[in-house]
Amino acid sequence: MKERKADHIEICANHEVAPGYCYWDDICLVHEALPEINADDIDMSATVLGKRLDFPFIVTAITGGFSGAKKINENIAKACAELGVGMGVGSQRAAIEKIDKKSYSVIKDYDVPLVIGNVGAPQLIPQRNKTAFTYDVIASSTDLIGADVMAIHLNFLQEMVQPEGDTNSAGCFDAIRDLARNQPIMIKETGAGISQKVAKRLSGIGIKAIDIAGMGGTSFSAVEMYRAMKKGDEIRARVGGTFFDWGIPAPVSLMTVRNDIPIIASGGILDGLHAATSLALGACCAGAANLLLRDAMESADAVKMRLTVIREEMRAAMMLTGSKDIAALADADRVILGRTKEWMDNYDKR
Repeated sequence: MKERKADHIEICANHEVAPGYCYWDDICLVHEALPEINADDIDMSATVLGKRLDFPFIVTAITGGFSGAKKINENIAKACAELGVGMGVGSQRAAIEKIDKKSYSVIKDYDVPLVIGNVGAPQLIPQRNKTAFTYDVIASSTDLIGADVMAIHLNFLQEMVQPEGDTNSAGCFDAIRDLARNQPIMIKETGAGISQKVAKRLSGIGIKAIDIAGMGGTSFSAVEMYRAMKKGDEIRARVGGTFFDWGIPAPVSLMTVRNDIPIIASGGILDGLHAATSLALGACCAGAANLLLRDAMESADAVKMRLTVIREEMRAAMMLTGSKDIAALADADRVILGRTKEWMDNYDKR
C-alpha cells in the first residue's frame, strides 16, 4: 500500500491527470460596474459543517500512509490553521491497517478549524478475502486526526481500473446509512461527480454534507492508467485510458444535486474565481486538492501563498459582482456556456 500511495503522489505531481476541458470556465459571473461596497468590508467568513472558516475553502483529501505524506500533511495543516480554512486527509486505510499513522496524526499538532477524515465506501463491506471495517475502527480513525466529520469516499471508478481494486459495491448504501447513525459522516466522490439520483438516495439517511468532486479535476482512472503502464499491465492501462474523462462535470453535478444537504464543490477548481463561481451556484464551500499538491510538497509557506491568492481572487470576484458577503454571492447573476450548457440542456436529471 505504501508503494501505491507514493505512486499516486508522483503521478499527480508529474503527469497529466485532468481531462483537459475546464467546465468551471463555462460559468461566467456577470460584472457589476457599480458595486457600492468597499473591498475591505467584504465578509468572506462562512460556517461549514458547524465550523467557522475565514473563507469557504477546504484543501480536500490528498494523501497519507507513506513516508513522504507526513511532511505534505503537516505543510497543509499549518497553512490551513493560519488562514482559517478546512482540510481533509487522504484515505486512512493505511492507518487502520497499521501501515502508517504518523502521516495522519501530525494534523492534530495544528489548530485547523475543520478537519475531515477519509474512509472508502468499499471498505465498509467485505471485499474478496478482506473483512469490513467496524464502527470502532472508523471511530478510532476519527480520533487519530481529531476529525470533525468522516468522509466516506465513493471511488468505484478507480477501483475498477486498479489491478488490486475492491470492486464489491452491494451493501454500501446500507453500511453508510448505519454508520451515519453512529457518528458524523459526509459523502465524497473522487472525481466522477454525484448525480441527482444518488444525492436523493443519500439525502434522508443523516449525512452532513456531500462533496460532489466532479469530473474535470484529477481523474483517478488516469492515475491508475499510469500505474498500470508502469507495471506493464496493458489491459488495466487500456481500461484506464477509456475512462480517463468519465463522469459528471463538476458544475453540472453541483447545479443538479442542490438540496437541503450542504454541498462542497470540488473537481477541477483551479483558482479563487472558480471557487467563487461554485458558491454562486449554491455550494456552501469550495475545495481543491491537486491544485495545492506541489506547494504542499515544497513548504507550508508555499501552501499559505496559494491559499492567500485563492482568497484574494474570491474577494475580487465578490467585489466585482457586488457581493458583500457569501449569502449575497449565492445570488450573483451568471451565464452558462459551452459544454456545461450542453450537459444541462440534455442531462436527464430523474
